[in-house]
Amino acid sequence: MTNNQNSPEDLSPLGMGHAPAKDPLKGFNGMVSATLVLEAMSIFLGLLVVLKIDGGSYWTTFNWLFITILGLFHLVMLGFTRKPWAISTIMVAQFVGAIGGILVHWSITAIMILYIAVWGFGLYLRSIIVERMKRGYLTTQHLEAKK
Repeated sequence: MTNNQNSPEDLSPLGMGHAPAKDPLKGFNGMVSATLVLEAMSIFLGLLVVLKIDGGSYWTTFNWLFITILGLFHLVMLGFTRKPWAISTIMVAQFVGAIGGILVHWSITAIMILYIAVWGFGLYLRSIIVERMKRGYLTTQHLEAKK
């Protein structure tokens, strides 16, 4: 639908309801934090790959510095997950990491591509929740407020 008004067939059978009792997007912030931690650990494990492959021939200053900065960036972003610009910054870092990972070792690019898919799926699920909330399909939008 192109306009901002919900037509009756777009609304839930119970109507719009009210604001959800619990904000479902707070759970998304938890997913963002958990994914950042897991991704940082995966990136730091890439240091071992660079150190051990081909007898350490990939262990150059640029390579280990790139991996370390990329991992630290993900840990630093933990403090900014609630900022409106955080998700777009993280997504830019994913693509920079994937492209820069080619210069380091293909395994770093593989890690980044895997997490691009994880972030894409998380953002897709978030868009579904937002759409359901706009149309009144969340259960907590129809619960009676306790007094």
